[in-house]
Amino acid sequence: MKKKSRTDIRKWHEKLLVFIKAQLSALLGGVVDYLIMIFCTEIFHVHYTLSIAMGGVIGAIVNFSLNTKWTFYSKNIPYKNSVPEQLIKFVLVVINSILLKSTGTFLITIFLGFDYRISRIAADLFVSIVLNYTLQKYWVFRKLDYHKTEYGSI
Repeated sequence: MKKKSRTDIRKWHEKLLVFIKAQLSALLGGVVDYLIMIFCTEIFHVHYTLSIAMGGVIGAIVNFSLNTKWTFYSKNIPYKNSVPEQLIKFVLVVINSILLKSTGTFLITIFLGFDYRISRIAADLFVSIVLNYTLQKYWVFRKLDYHKTEYGSI
């Protein structure tokens, strides 16, 4: 069995740390999102599918800010995309995320009979871990790859 080097362990540790930071920033954005959904639905009697969209926009602003400046930030390796490019890609991910969360919540609520608040948590967990993390890490906040450039390896 191959012995792990310090470099391998360090890389694994860094990947785990980024994943944890991404989950924390998603959690904070998600809490803001969820509270706005509850507030709009329960206080203003807005249909929960629309409340999800409203909360999703505000939660996304929180999440984008944290991801840009903390979660995926590295002073040693710059982002491949500029902030405006990141924002466009992030918005595309968020739009799809909101649509999937809203549709998933609706389907779970209607077909399985769960309360919309419980359905929302289930849909949110699935979309956040499977779709959002992967797209944000490898597409929106992608790092410059110094090993592959048009001029060869660096």
